[in-house]
Parts: sequence; structure tokens; C-alpha cells
Amino acid sequence: MPYVTPSHPAPPARRPRPGGRWSRTVSVLAAAVTLATGAALLTPATEARAAAAPKAAAALERVTNFGANPGALTMYVHRPAALPAGAPVVVALHGCTQSAQIYADNSGLNTFADRHGFLVVYAETTTANNANKCFNWFQPADNRRGQGEAASIRQMVAHATTAYGTDPARAQVTGLSAGGAMTSVMLAAYPEVFAAGAVVAGIPYGCGVDVISAFSCMSPGTDRTPAAWAQAVRDAHPGYAGPWPRVAIWHGDNDATVAPRNADELRDQWTAVHGLSQTPSRTSTLGPNNTRRSEYVAAGGQTAVEVDKVPGIGHGTPVAPGTGPEQCGATGTQHFIASICSSYWITRFFGLDGTTIPEPPVDPPTDPPTEPAACWTASNYEHVRAGRATTTGGYAYAKGSGQNLGLYNTFVTHTLKESPAGHYTIATGSCP
Repeated sequence: MPYVTPSHPAPPARRPRPGGRWSRTVSVLAAAVTLATGAALLTPATEARAAAAPKAAAALERVTNFGANPGALTMYVHRPAALPAGAPVVVALHGCTQSAQIYADNSGLNTFADRHGFLVVYAETTTANNANKCFNWFQPADNRRGQGEAASIRQMVAHATTAYGTDPARAQVTGLSAGGAMTSVMLAAYPEVFAAGAVVAGIPYGCGVDVISAFSCMSPGTDRTPAAWAQAVRDAHPGYAGPWPRVAIWHGDNDATVAPRNADELRDQWTAVHGLSQTPSRTSTLGPNNTRRSEYVAAGGQTAVEVDKVPGIGHGTPVAPGTGPEQCGATGTQHFIASICSSYWITRFFGLDGTTIPEPPVDPPTDPPTEPAACWTASNYEHVRAGRATTTGGYAYAKGSGQNLGLYNTFVTHTLKESPAGHYTIATGSCP
């Protein structure tokens, strides 16, 4: 079987949800495919490469009793020998079928933590949460503020401050694949916690709402307007008026698992959140492989969003094994790809290597103008006919938000609100 998806979603085993025969069938099939594709990761060739290139494991310290843990995650840290007081902290989120140890051993983040003096927190999920050890970026119980896995990761940052003396104003987050999608979750749900984030081969926040829609988000990807994507972020923390996190987006040009289109949708999402144009302020190339960088600069000269498209690689974290100043990582494990050391450039984007990051503007960015909301009350059948919803597998889904409206028929009725244009959400009882 060809390898399909390290960010492949699977239904969480620990929190069964009610559903009909179709829901149970989808869950069983998804779990079966997930387990099959997960097994495909461990091919004889991969095992041989790993055996032929042994490497010293990164020194990780497991942290127990770090506080509220509704998402049932495990916390590990890499602490440099000389961690200064008030050090920054970087949260690292592994991809599917991986672990904290695998991510630490291969991503190269620890190299720069030791060099520049910052703490790395590795969050780890389990097969009890997801059959393929994916973070549940697409499950509402885990991707909302104050809930599930998102709340557990936020608690790890708080614990790092009290236990290791890290600076709460200098917290960053990054991750690969499902970990990249969960990075999007953390930036949207906790914008006051994270100064910046780096999404590697990930997905915009608010794309997936269940297993079926998560597949579409991964490939071919979901096209929404920048305003609609930005609204999904604002809805994650209603009323938030502080500065938004800076965001770096990394993606391989040949990614057949999470379509490269997701890098463009992420750009649309976060440039719109920052009130910026989707046309880059400047472009350049990085490294010997000519990774293409596009920067979107806010007032005051700060790069609020950047997109780094890596030529010639598929799904994974770009690394560059070696001891040079811009090298890092290892390639003996699947989905760490010899190319460019993304961790070097991500560390630099975070401002952790001694480079000066311009101060953000004092005033929060201005929201782009939105059209007045319009509402319609109709059956699911009529919503689909009018173009306000789509239908898949006998169910109707609101266009834009992807919310499940229930069975596609004339007997189920909802009120849908359109704001901005083309983006519909359930508004039963809250629309005039």
C-alpha cells in the first residue's frame, strides 16, 4: 500500500461520541485505513536506513504533574545545560506515528536550544487519543480554547514559566503535519500566549470539523477567502484585541499528503488576521536549494507572516545534517528530509538567535471591513440547492465553516448566517 498520510486523522478512542450507523462505519473505516498507512511507514528500507545510521538520542526530561491535562498528553523538555533566567520557550509538536523523542532526535531544534539558550517543550500524544498518534487538530473537543489537547499544551507553557523560569512573553510553537495543524490551533486559540509560530506542512485553523472534512483539508485543500479564514481565527477567541502572533509557514513543493495549496491558504488566513495584503512585501531565496521566501511586513518593519516553499521535497520537516552554522537534524527516520535546516530559519524567525525583531505596532491591527450579516432559514435540502451548503455522504455541511447541518433532506431545518460573503455558520436562534 502506498504511504498516504502522516497527518491522517483517526477518531479519538478515549472520547466516544454518539452517532448513527453511518458515523460508526466512517469511524471504523478511518481507523482501519489509519492503522494500515501507519504500518506502511515502517518499511524494511526505512528500518534498514535507521539501523545503518544510529545516532545518540536527545536528552529529554519527562515532566509529570504539570497541571490540568484534559487532553491526556505527555510533556517532555529539553533543557540546555546553562538555561538563563527568563529564557524563551519553544513548544514542539510531532507528526503522526511519531513521538517526542523522534521529533527531538531528528528536527534539529535542540541544536539551537543549546546554542542560544532556550527551553524546548515536546508535547506527545498517544494511541489512546488517536489510533495513529496524531494530534486531534480537527476535533472540536481538542481544538478549542480551554478544551482537550489545546488546553493541555497551554498548561505546559504555564508550567514552563513556573518550573523553569521561562519568559511568558517569549513563547513560540512549531510542529510538523498534524503537529503543524495543531500549531495553527494554538496560535488561534491562545494568541495571547504565543508570540510566534511556525507551521510545517500543516493546515489552516478552522478547516476540519470531522474525519471526512479533514481528508479534504489535507488534499486537495480547501479554498476560502482571506476574510473567511481570518474570521475562523477571530472566532477561536472572541473579543481578543491584543497583538496577533507572527507566523512562518514551511511547505514542500512536492507534498502529496498535505497539498501545497495549504501553504497559500495559511498565508491568506494570517495575512488577513494581521490586516495585510496577500501580495508579499519582499521575496528572496534561502540556502543552497533556493527555498523561496515571501515576507509580509507590518507597520514598523516587522515581518508578520512569511512563507517558505522548499523545492523538490515531499511531506516532512526539511533538515540539513552536518555541523555547519546553518545545518541541523538527521534523516534516518521517515519524514525528515535532507534539504535545508528549517529549524535554523525558524529559530531566526522567532528572534531566538540574537537577531533583533522590530517591536510590533502599539495599536492592534485593524480588522478588514466585513459585509453586514445576512440570514436564511430553510431545510438542508434548500440550503444545498441555494449554494449555502454542500452535501457529502448523506449529510449537509455549511459552506465556508464546514459545520455539519445533519441529514441532507427536507425535514431538517437550520438558520444560516452569511458573514463574510460565502462563509455560512449555524445561527439558529441568534439571527433576526
